[in-house]
Amino acid sequence: MNPFFISILLGIVEGITEFLPVSSTGHLIILNQFVDFTGSFAYMFDIVIQMGAILSVVVYFWRRLYPFGKSNGNNTGIMKLWAKTIIGVTPAIIMGAIFGKYIKQYLFNSIVVSIALIVGGILLIYLEKRKKNNTIHEISSLTYRNALFIGIIQCIAMIPGTSRSAATIIGAMFLGASRVVAAEFSFFLAIPTMLAASAYALLKAETGLTTDEILVLGTGFIVSFLVAWLVIAVFMKFIGRKNFIPFGYYRIILGIIVGAHQLFALAH
Repeated sequence: MNPFFISILLGIVEGITEFLPVSSTGHLIILNQFVDFTGSFAYMFDIVIQMGAILSVVVYFWRRLYPFGKSNGNNTGIMKLWAKTIIGVTPAIIMGAIFGKYIKQYLFNSIVVSIALIVGGILLIYLEKRKKNNTIHEISSLTYRNALFIGIIQCIAMIPGTSRSAATIIGAMFLGASRVVAAEFSFFLAIPTMLAASAYALLKAETGLTTDEILVLGTGFIVSFLVAWLVIAVFMKFIGRKNFIPFGYYRIILGIIVGAHQLFALAH
């Protein structure tokens, strides 16, 4: 299959799934196996195109994230948001440095993805159906302790299929955050998390990149950025009116399909 077609396809899937609580990594693992796009370059490609999606967060929320604009009268609040974000990402950086190699080696497979999708889906449905006591309706109301707790929960997302977005949203909602606050902090927390992961992947690249590989990476990066930008806008409007239950059912159904397919393949 043409590598540029694969790049565009994976970029679209990454852009759609990165910020939805359905696991972009899980989808990419499944799709990579389907199109036979595997190996060290494929692993690096999957992480780098995630950086394209993350860039869309920076662009979309620029006024909320940039503290040095002349017309911005809330610089202190933005700096506090960045401080909470850094606190939130610290556990994932530490855990990734310690266990990242082993997670890649032993957990990046369809069975793990299947189980993680189903468990995450059940948790999302439970969160939405339980009696809610939302006490955090603004990002500014999140404490530094809240940020650290959400960051610790985010570490679970190193298990492929869990979803970084789902883990942080679930963690924030358990603390009493509204859907919008949980989703927004998940977006902000993604920026340093994925930048660190992308930089690490590039540094660990086993060989130098060829011109074609650079073009394939660039294509996936751009497609992921554009699609994710659109998805963020639609997703924020959606959760302002709806809940996460559809994503929970989607995860469960996809997890069952992936698990059944893998077990069928192993049996034959």
